[in-house]
Amino acid sequence: MSILVDKNTKVLVQGLTGKTGTFHTEQALAYYGTQMVGGIHPKKGGQTWGDVEGGAELPIFASVAEGKEKTGANATVVYVPPAGAGAAIIEAIEAEIPLIVCITEGIPVMDMVKVKARLDRSSSRLLGPNCPGVLTPEECKIGIMPGSIFKKGNVGIVSRSGTLTYEAVFQTTNEGLGQTTAVGIGGDPVKGTEFIDMLEMFLADDETQSIVMIGEIGGSAEEDAAQFIADEAKKGRSKPMVGFIAGRTAPPGRTMGHAGAVISGGKGGAEDKIAAMEAAGIRISPSPAQLGTTLVDLLKG
Repeated sequence: MSILVDKNTKVLVQGLTGKTGTFHTEQALAYYGTQMVGGIHPKKGGQTWGDVEGGAELPIFASVAEGKEKTGANATVVYVPPAGAGAAIIEAIEAEIPLIVCITEGIPVMDMVKVKARLDRSSSRLLGPNCPGVLTPEECKIGIMPGSIFKKGNVGIVSRSGTLTYEAVFQTTNEGLGQTTAVGIGGDPVKGTEFIDMLEMFLADDETQSIVMIGEIGGSAEEDAAQFIADEAKKGRSKPMVGFIAGRTAPPGRTMGHAGAVISGGKGGAEDKIAAMEAAGIRISPSPAQLGTTLVDLLKG
């Protein structure tokens, strides 16, 4: 089985009529066959959006609730600009959409604090914000990941870094392993889904035979994930796992790339994260360019 999305996932697009939403929806339709079922725009309800390249035409609804009712959608992707993205996520939560994927970068932290409080009282799952999305090869693409580098296979990939998600996908494809699902959880300090949530799913998935986890400096999510993996191994539940931490050479106190990638108060440094992951039995790749070969070596024993 796949994680989070499959060929039956029906996706709404919040921000469909903008440049980014249009481009990535065209990609998902024309090259991946994803079930994109409609767009959301409060002032354009009743209109249609045309996909020139794929020949498809999608209805636009005035609200997420209407879109869900009319289409049976069980996922939504948010391409709304930063100022309105928090409200867009909350609208999707209130419509009880099971999976919400927010690609938007630069959402104010206080907006996300409000989102997080609402999310914790709901049945929805949020990926992001500031993430590349989720992709199950040959079944469903939500977000901005380049579908052409994917290959159906048996490696589960979870990453805070968008670019390094693609690197892990590209390398596991080149090594002939392929992927079950790749998930970008985003690098912002306040987000919907953490490593542990995804690792739990990958451990439970029979088709996922190994896991690649890519973290970054800042926060304690990687250490928490390592502790989770160690605890699960003691229960007899484990899979071969490769890890990498980006930002190893970053000076303390400086934000590097993502808003969450900052070392402060003696926490969040790369070496501490690497030590925790190694102690949990996770094989650390020496560089992003060796993720694939490191996993192959680990699988060979």
